[in-house]
Amino acid sequence: MYSNFKEQAIEYVKQAVEEDNKGNYAKAFPLYMNALEYFKTHLKYEKNPKIKEAITQKFTEYLRRAEEIRAVLDEGGPGPAANGGDAAVAARPKTKPKDGGEGGDGEEGKLRAGLNSAIIREKPNIKWNDVAGLESAKQALQEAVILPVKFPQFFVGKRKPWRAFLLYGPPGTGKSYLAKAVATEADSTFFSISSSDLVSKWMGESEKLVSNLFQMARDSAPSIIFIDEIDSLCGQRGEGNESEASRRIKTEVLVQMQGVGHNDDKVLVLAATNTPYALDQAIRRRFDKRIYIPLPDLKARQHMFKVHLGDTPNNLTESDFENLARRTEGFSGSDISVCVKDVLFEPVRKTQDAMYFVRTDDDTWMPCGSKQPGAVQTTMQDLDAKGLASKIIPPPISKMDFDKVLARQRPTVSKADLDVHERFTKEFGEEG
Repeated sequence: MYSNFKEQAIEYVKQAVEEDNKGNYAKAFPLYMNALEYFKTHLKYEKNPKIKEAITQKFTEYLRRAEEIRAVLDEGGPGPAANGGDAAVAARPKTKPKDGGEGGDGEEGKLRAGLNSAIIREKPNIKWNDVAGLESAKQALQEAVILPVKFPQFFVGKRKPWRAFLLYGPPGTGKSYLAKAVATEADSTFFSISSSDLVSKWMGESEKLVSNLFQMARDSAPSIIFIDEIDSLCGQRGEGNESEASRRIKTEVLVQMQGVGHNDDKVLVLAATNTPYALDQAIRRRFDKRIYIPLPDLKARQHMFKVHLGDTPNNLTESDFENLARRTEGFSGSDISVCVKDVLFEPVRKTQDAMYFVRTDDDTWMPCGSKQPGAVQTTMQDLDAKGLASKIIPPPISKMDFDKVLARQRPTVSKADLDVHERFTKEFGEEG
């Protein structure tokens, strides 16, 4: 019964080639796609290896032609010449057609222009001191980023700076935040890369993007390539759902990171992931330092509460901050950030709901209790109607505001997540 799929595919191919030869690309494209679907289904059932190989070869040829036609339809330009028949299809190029008159340099220029958007030109303004805890990680990054640029005389003989860092740990512990601090503190070109910067629909172009990225980093050295969520690009090879394009990207990253024939002394690769076990073992080996970024400890949490509150008016004491740190055991840096953000709105909510306001010495209105001396029964809306909206100020943040928010706040990292990362650290990593 499965032979019907093959016959149906051949019928669609005949129609597609006929329309293709006439220049009717809008009609030819869906016919090619239908043929490819039937070929793909037939391949699932075909047992004869020779027939399977022949069909796979034809499938690839028709897929290339469909991609070319799709590009023409997207760009709205004149279509590529089609000489008819299978021989014409087989002879067509495997990769994206170049624009008229442009050689390899023009194509490379376009690839580099696309990667230019990955360069961080404005520093994020996050200092080392803004990162709570993680002293080992900060020291290692300073050795790799700051010292080689400011004190090159330190690195003589066999003493070389670190070339690749992997930051791993549960979500929200500050991996990307550390990278922002590196971008701020380092006097280097900073490339912030995601999978969308390196993945292309054109066959062979993704590898060229990876190659050009590393070449741009070498040309503008000292430089740092930061790849966030690197597991999306460099998962384990050999898994059933891995595509050929994905495998080629990984291979190119491996080749570029190894740096055979390249001078990578002043190029640092910095990567972050929440799932270190998902990484291919060859990629894992390429990282000199694999640093675990754990949940913040007591001192770090205390510091985070202060940093996130900043100069917002509050009446918390040092012991209040210590108490908050003790109560948030198991919270990530992100959890604390969300908690404080919620607390910052508590005074605003109080102001909106208040029924009594008091006039302060500097001629502003602040919500208060009914028994406070000088309390006036009014609402925020009434004061607004009197033209006093700019005079209303919310009360300072109190410990009770934190109590209210913490009663409903829950940590986002489970014990099972932590066990996975701690096991990876014992096998392959080191504490940050």
